[in-house]
Amino acid sequence: MASGGAASGGGLPRRVHGGYALGSLVTGAFGTVPGLLLLPYLTDTLGIAAGLAGLLVVLPKAWDVLVNPVAGRISDRTRTRWGARRPYLLVGGLALAVLFAAIFAAPFGNGSAAGGYVAVAFLLTATAFAFFQVPYVAMPAELTDSYSERTRLMTWRIAVLALAILVSGAVAPAVVTAGGNGIAGHRLMGLFVGALIVIGTLGVFFGTRGAPTGAVQESEPSLRAQLAVATGNRPFRALLICFVVQSVGIGTVLAGVAYFAGQILDNPDTGPTVLFACFVGPALLVMPVWSRVGARLGKLRAFVAASLLFAVAALLLVAAPVLPAVVVYLLVAVIGCGYAGQQVFALAMLPDCIAYDTARTGRRQAGVFTGLWTAGETFGLALGPGVFALVLQLFGYVSSDTGVAAAQSDTARLGVLLGFTVLPALAVGLAVLLLRGYDLTPQRLAAAGPTKPVDQARPAEPVA
Repeated sequence: MASGGAASGGGLPRRVHGGYALGSLVTGAFGTVPGLLLLPYLTDTLGIAAGLAGLLVVLPKAWDVLVNPVAGRISDRTRTRWGARRPYLLVGGLALAVLFAAIFAAPFGNGSAAGGYVAVAFLLTATAFAFFQVPYVAMPAELTDSYSERTRLMTWRIAVLALAILVSGAVAPAVVTAGGNGIAGHRLMGLFVGALIVIGTLGVFFGTRGAPTGAVQESEPSLRAQLAVATGNRPFRALLICFVVQSVGIGTVLAGVAYFAGQILDNPDTGPTVLFACFVGPALLVMPVWSRVGARLGKLRAFVAASLLFAVAALLLVAAPVLPAVVVYLLVAVIGCGYAGQQVFALAMLPDCIAYDTARTGRRQAGVFTGLWTAGETFGLALGPGVFALVLQLFGYVSSDTGVAAAQSDTARLGVLLGFTVLPALAVGLAVLLLRGYDLTPQRLAAAGPTKPVDQARPAEPVA
């Protein structure tokens, strides 16, 4: 790893902000499209029963719980002229693009063999993603020592993430439709998202060239010891558990978009794209607002406020069957505003937890922290569709192998409604109770140990 020190009070160049943020094209695409389209692809195109389809979505992602911390430890110990993290961004990202397209290639047509193929392809894709995502999320703690600069860096990242989610999530269903739906449409969509991942991979790799990488520091001698230190970090543990539970709620929303549009709004063709645009589009507008809210309230209080905004709007959406369509879309937009704040503050608090550990121990192990974080996040986002699929199964949802959803009973439609509204509201809203163990402030970080004092003076600047 390069020995260049992390930037401190002077701030990072805009080129680094933008270059780092481009990696969110990768994380946004892979974090969104499988959760949005994979479950409907299995139930309504390949003819897999909802309960089994849920398992096929969840089990490959459960592998991340094991592989992500390993990816973090490996990148922590890597020494190259490109730094510890950037080689994995390039190799992992390009492999991810190829494997993602393979998920929807459907070489066996539909049926049980096709479902098994999807599970294996998804497992390999999740492994490639781990070796991209873990080093990527570890970088901010090493790019700068500044408390507020990390918030600025995350604001850029989340702004691009919102754009990536909007483009991949809103356009991907439209690409499926343009390709004739069914297997052919999903193959075309896989190629489209794969190309988006390639653009993000090359952007972050070249955009962070020459950026500060932090000093090489001693790490714990074994993975077991590193995991013990990470789980013993009380603020990190509280934030991680809360975020994983919230990710389950986000995952149920993503999994339910196509079902909600078709069964509740009776608009299966354009409804998913409109719903997704309403969910993510406002995030591009409210980022500067959340940045100012964070500067005024602090990251923790702003995180709680954003989570509660999400939960309240999702609960109100349970009245969707009797509401005008415009009101439904407005409520989804409010949910999106809460989601934007929830993401930006959680991801700004994570580097603080890593810096706190480094200050106390003097050891460099950002990769292990981010390995645990990304393992929990990806598992939560996968468990969400699994929970949603279980609800569909319990409420009697009927699968189809025609590429078009089968006619459903009133009970099945009720399951779709509850899975899309009440479940995510409870997961995101109640999870904030788990943050009682989080107590990091700029003052506590500055007093934690021998690292440089954090930058407490400047508030986070909004993204232009």
